[in-house]
Amino acid sequence: MSKRWSLALASALITLSVAACGSPGQPGAPAGDGTAAASGGASGGPFKVGLVYSKSGPLATYGTQYRQGLTVGIDYATKGTGAVGGRAITITEADDAGDPAKAVASATDLIGQGNTIIAGSTSSGVALQVAPLAEDNKVLFISGPAAADAVTGANRYTFRSGRQTYQDVATAGSMLGDVKGKKVTVLAQDSAFGKANVAAVTAVLGAKGATVDSVEVPAAATDLTPFATKVKTAAPDLLFVAWAGANATAMWTTLGQQGVFETTKVVTGLDIKPTHALFGEVGTKINFLSHFFEGAADNAAYQALDKGLKAEGGAVDLFTNDGFVAGQMIVHALEAGGDVDSMVSALEGWSFEGPKGQLTIRPEDHALLQPMFTASLEKEGSNVVPQLVDTLSAEAVAPPVTPFK
Repeated sequence: MSKRWSLALASALITLSVAACGSPGQPGAPAGDGTAAASGGASGGPFKVGLVYSKSGPLATYGTQYRQGLTVGIDYATKGTGAVGGRAITITEADDAGDPAKAVASATDLIGQGNTIIAGSTSSGVALQVAPLAEDNKVLFISGPAAADAVTGANRYTFRSGRQTYQDVATAGSMLGDVKGKKVTVLAQDSAFGKANVAAVTAVLGAKGATVDSVEVPAAATDLTPFATKVKTAAPDLLFVAWAGANATAMWTTLGQQGVFETTKVVTGLDIKPTHALFGEVGTKINFLSHFFEGAADNAAYQALDKGLKAEGGAVDLFTNDGFVAGQMIVHALEAGGDVDSMVSALEGWSFEGPKGQLTIRPEDHALLQPMFTASLEKEGSNVVPQLVDTLSAEAVAPPVTPFK
């Protein structure tokens, strides 16, 4: 996940939460109110979709972006009707607040109400708990921004609409070209979050021949100079920064003061728009891996996402793509009818155009093969805005096959 080294990626790499606009109840995908409706498999009745996501909690901003994108995606895929074969798509929402226990309870309740599709999962911890539930109850589960690699290959009933950790790390590695023989250092906090990032970089880039070490910083540390100095002394070919916390600006400032940017390539993930200013004066010196950002691509799906969000007072951002793609997947699955196994078969191997480009659902493990991006931040007046540097093909960052257990 989701689920994951930048100032924030959906696997809870960081839990910055900022206000975002938009309303979950929009034309084309009416939000449910818990009112009983015909079963998703009942002929002539509405198709029932349960949505379990972070409407509140530390990842609420990500959840909002996902929900906005989902509405626009369903509207786009149904050509504005909000229906498949004349049958309306009814969405019933549940807020998990990022808590796996709440998510499982909500998903269980929604399944009991006859929802044959469960979508959502803003965080990886939630997705990894809901996936087994989908298999046990034989319902279709489409995970959202959650980036944990373990979601891929979890079971035949589990899919994802966003990227996964492997694709993030492979994108970072691309900035070194051939990583064999290169030295990579991970700067992270001494926490579960930090250690997960060290493990991910070691697994992905270490397997390609890079030497990976780490500088781990106690979460309570206030003087960051000794750690920046250690990074400078190590002189890695690539510094992979995985930082989650309120002292992010201080960390970046310290790296700049110690001259790290003059001796090594510094890489981190590009987060949502309100965080771009947190990099301070060194923001334009950082190399960013990116899942998605405004202006990263331009095709019919992207234009529809952009137009649909603007109509509701929103804007394209990191996880609006994941919601839009989930909407496309839901509609395509429902076009196969109300039978869950038929929906699963319809999604396996499906190739389609999403806002970020051509996507393919790998049938062997349901990995979502997709392009990824590298970016830079450039000054534009008093602001900094992302600029596309390169687009990596889906094949270049494809994770290894993880067969179903």
